[in-house]
Amino acid sequence: MTATTPSSSSAPSSSQVAGRLAEALRPFVGGDLPVRLRAWDGSEAGPVDAPLVELRSPAAVRRLVRHPGELGAAQAYVTGELEVHHDLDDALTHAWSVVAERNLSGVRPGPQAYVAALRAAVDTGTVGPGMVLRPPRAPRSQAQVGGPLNALLGRRLHSKLRDRLAISHHYDLSNEFYSLILDDHMAYSSAYYTQPPSTPGYTLEDAQADKLDLVCRKVGLTEGATFLDVGCGWGSLSLYAAEHFGAKVTGVTIAAEQKKFIDARIAERGLGDRVEIRLQDYRDVPEAASGAGHFDAVASLEMGEHVGQQNYPTYAKVLHDAVKPGGRVLVQQMSRSGGRKGHPGGGPFIESFIAPDMHMRPVGETADLLEAGGLEVRDVHALREHYVWTVDAWMERFSKAEQRLTELVGEEVVRVWRLYLVGGRMAFRDGRMGVDQILMVRPGAAHSLPPRREW
Repeated sequence: MTATTPSSSSAPSSSQVAGRLAEALRPFVGGDLPVRLRAWDGSEAGPVDAPLVELRSPAAVRRLVRHPGELGAAQAYVTGELEVHHDLDDALTHAWSVVAERNLSGVRPGPQAYVAALRAAVDTGTVGPGMVLRPPRAPRSQAQVGGPLNALLGRRLHSKLRDRLAISHHYDLSNEFYSLILDDHMAYSSAYYTQPPSTPGYTLEDAQADKLDLVCRKVGLTEGATFLDVGCGWGSLSLYAAEHFGAKVTGVTIAAEQKKFIDARIAERGLGDRVEIRLQDYRDVPEAASGAGHFDAVASLEMGEHVGQQNYPTYAKVLHDAVKPGGRVLVQQMSRSGGRKGHPGGGPFIESFIAPDMHMRPVGETADLLEAGGLEVRDVHALREHYVWTVDAWMERFSKAEQRLTELVGEEVVRVWRLYLVGGRMAFRDGRMGVDQILMVRPGAAHSLPPRREW
């Protein structure tokens, strides 16, 4: 993104677009704008030393009127109708800090404020009678998996069809796209840094290998052990468990592009006798149907967020029923405390553009659900800082490959991903989100967990 130094000129007259909008927004933001605003007529308003945000088109304001707050701003940003002429992380951090300092959660503007805001929007030509009949279209990059029509078509929340659509929206961009952002293992989950990220020669791939090794050791894999990888992604854990621990692995995914990728790697590495990847919903794993337990160990990395609140007991039961009594189960899952009302997935942006239907909760509530499913929780290992370092590495790779990424998916999707990576890193950095490894055993037989952990 181009860095631009905000103008130091005096505030424009109220007849200019930026000034009109800034004045109309004062009751909603608790005073001056937290950013320097430049409008499509060239006018500017707001603090001269704040990050510069440009409204390139009246369409940006229309989106904000239609969807006030995060969603409207995100839509305008990804379409290029709104630009941030500043480091995006710094700009968002600054805006968050101003909002927090002003404690706007309790702000309730009166009717006059809404009337004034509407008048400003009309006077600046951003809204009119036609807007009611022709609201702004959602960006092409926004997920389309919900709504009344989809419900009629059987796409109710967390139906198998809707889950496939939600996963396909995010994961089937292209394998090359993800290979340019992720490490060589194609691990799309938090790494585990056993050395400081700044250590010379210690790479993201090393940290992901350390995470995969940690998971395999925690679930006690040995030569010939049977292992189920639920939501196996691009196969990083499945392949690692087979290659480095000699396990016989079954992985399940509902993303067709992921299965195609893993099958090719299995063939390249001669692992066909050790790894089987199925295009299969977790609810359809036949080895879990009897409840007797088939696998020596089970793991699921950052997939539980996507099963939904109502289906989580089913997910926990599958994990329990698939593993033998005394066997170990590991879930690595993102958590969120003090979630935003009506947004269990983290907010309007991520729920609309990245992970439709995602549901996060405090880690303690997840542990309760897993125990209610019959598993005994033995260890909870927080990795929040590790996710900050992981996203740092993804962002570095993203920046270096931005031109090729744009060729693959277009500028709009690249802007979605820039906002996604920056916003995700901020959430982990600031403690709004966490990620934890929850290690469990299935009761009913003696387990082999050592009394003293070495991890």
